[in-house]
Amino acid sequence: MEAMSGDEVVTHSRVRDITLPSGKVLALITLDNGRDHNRPNTLGPATLTELEATLAGLKTRAAAGEIQAVGITGKQYILAAGADLSDVSRLPSREIARLITQRGHQVLGTLSELGVPSFAFVNGLALGGGLEIALNSTYRTVDASAAAIALPEVFLGIIPGWGGAYLLPNLIGIENALEVVISNPLKQNRMLKPQQAFDLGIMDAIFPAASYLESSLRWADGVLGGTVKVHRKNEPGKIERLTKWPIAIKMARNMLESRIGTVPRSPYAALELLEKAKGGTKAEGFAREDEALADLVVGDQFAASMYAFDLVQKRAKRPVGAPDKALARKVTKVGIIGAGLMASQFALLFLRRLQVPVLITDLDQSRVDKGLAHIREEIDKLEAKGRLDGDGANKLRGLLHGTTDKSEYADCDFVIEAVFEEVGVKQQVFAEIEPILAEDAILATNTSSLSVEEIGAKLSRPERLVGFHFFNPVAVMPLIEIVKTPTTSDAALSTAFVVAKGLGKNAVLTADAPGFVVNRLLAKVMGEAARAVYEGTPLLTVEKAFAPIGLPMTPFQLIDLVGWKVAAHVQDTMVHAFPDRFFSSENFHELAALPEVVEKDRSGRVTGWTKSAQKVLRTGSTPASEEEILRRVQDGLASEIRIMLEEGVVPEVQDIDLCLILGAGLPFIDGGVSPYLDREGASERVNGDTFHHPAIKGIGG
Repeated sequence: MEAMSGDEVVTHSRVRDITLPSGKVLALITLDNGRDHNRPNTLGPATLTELEATLAGLKTRAAAGEIQAVGITGKQYILAAGADLSDVSRLPSREIARLITQRGHQVLGTLSELGVPSFAFVNGLALGGGLEIALNSTYRTVDASAAAIALPEVFLGIIPGWGGAYLLPNLIGIENALEVVISNPLKQNRMLKPQQAFDLGIMDAIFPAASYLESSLRWADGVLGGTVKVHRKNEPGKIERLTKWPIAIKMARNMLESRIGTVPRSPYAALELLEKAKGGTKAEGFAREDEALADLVVGDQFAASMYAFDLVQKRAKRPVGAPDKALARKVTKVGIIGAGLMASQFALLFLRRLQVPVLITDLDQSRVDKGLAHIREEIDKLEAKGRLDGDGANKLRGLLHGTTDKSEYADCDFVIEAVFEEVGVKQQVFAEIEPILAEDAILATNTSSLSVEEIGAKLSRPERLVGFHFFNPVAVMPLIEIVKTPTTSDAALSTAFVVAKGLGKNAVLTADAPGFVVNRLLAKVMGEAARAVYEGTPLLTVEKAFAPIGLPMTPFQLIDLVGWKVAAHVQDTMVHAFPDRFFSSENFHELAALPEVVEKDRSGRVTGWTKSAQKVLRTGSTPASEEEILRRVQDGLASEIRIMLEEGVVPEVQDIDLCLILGAGLPFIDGGVSPYLDREGASERVNGDTFHHPAIKGIGG
């Protein structure tokens, strides 16, 4: 075990005795890795060894009557961010993996076997193993200002394996446990706030930050002396197991199958553990966790998840190719050309994140007024939900201005267009405002697939233009593709990266190539779906064929969301650029003219064509099988990615994976797209080699 901990930043277990008001002594362990809050405490092998020795010493002291309780807390703002996973995907065997999972149980499990009560004082961030420290303790309090509390393992392709999957449902009931262990991780890794953790019954008490430790110690003293009664609405005897438990599990299974299919392993492994936690002993529950975690840790999906996690945590935060941020122009006012829905989304984001004046303009005052009304309505909603206080909301309203007078662009530093996706239209609006702007003002286009260089061809200073491609919905999607033309200046590029960061987005640099990264590859996917339909393949067969790729939506769900006109336009753009590699059809335009194209059920799944779509749809009589469609898509993606890398669309394949994770919602268990294509053999079939050396995969059994 310790041999693996060469790179481990050890979290030490420092102990001090605290005499409580009653005279009882509580030995308080503080977990601290000696770094600031940017490097959270983690639980690696050497950390666990030290904690085990500390707890063994305290158990001896408890037996001798020297201490009456043990407390465990963390350094400022942080209890622990879970297990140190940095080396786990490189484990040599399943047997070693099982020993590590057992080790966590041995050490954390001691917290409930000290001979005196144990108190977890959750003073900050508590994720995974950090929260499991608290669950293994007898009692738990939480700081009301703690950053986040969660069991995020399913998001990373594993399961809570140090007690969480057994202890949590037996503490808070099966429905609540399903939310924390499975639903939240699958909702873009949603975390709990301290109040939510208290309301769910995970925590026994919640105290304000100012006096958190003092209040917790006084509370613990009361619990020890019997003056504080700990009321848990879900005491083991009160949790209903006979009917509620199996019904909740069945409903969760149905929800998973309809929402994510059956390819991801970890949600189903977690579901099985939660189901079995209904009965049996703690030792049996922990043993089940050991086996399940060992199986997942050596699998392909966890290896891919660790690769994806690393991209999002590290590469996304230090964009490759971004110029020195000192070159960026300071942005004190933003201009938005257009006042439609996209422009309104931009305006709200710039207002909230940059807190600078934002100007919107359009062809006539009625359009401007409509845009302003929509933005103000969204600010009202944020205020009503408590996401903005009254002063904050009023400030944003005061910073917003709309007009038809283009002279007001004169003092804007950063101007972005949100007009119709047509080169001529974009050229025209930029030509109108360029003479008004300061010489060093930056222009940005939100085009999704057009040539940025062509859009800027008529500018007197094309070097100030940069592509700044958002994804819909703007507030939610974390990616911006920043597009560099052959003439884009470093100042424009640097400004774009600094603005993207200010907006809370991850930016990836891409060359000015058709469709950039995400739309180019999604056009490949949508084109193959359309091709199969037009060959005569039933719609639902086509939809099912794509399930193994793991996209959050089926192709026709996605087309319906982005809009059939937009999809038709993107396909045309790609076919115009690469006629031999992309597929488009007149059918797309026929369908785009209809008010409704597909029928969907209540959960949003496509169930068939509408009657009007059936009338215009022209199809052949050579249907393809699911296997054939999937292979075409895999091979097409592998080929296109190789070409994109040869063309220098992005610096490395990691940037393509990052774009698809952040911009298309590809799951961590795929690792983006290239590790998936390597594992499926498509990279070898088409390119004669894998994208990664060695391929990103688990060690298997």
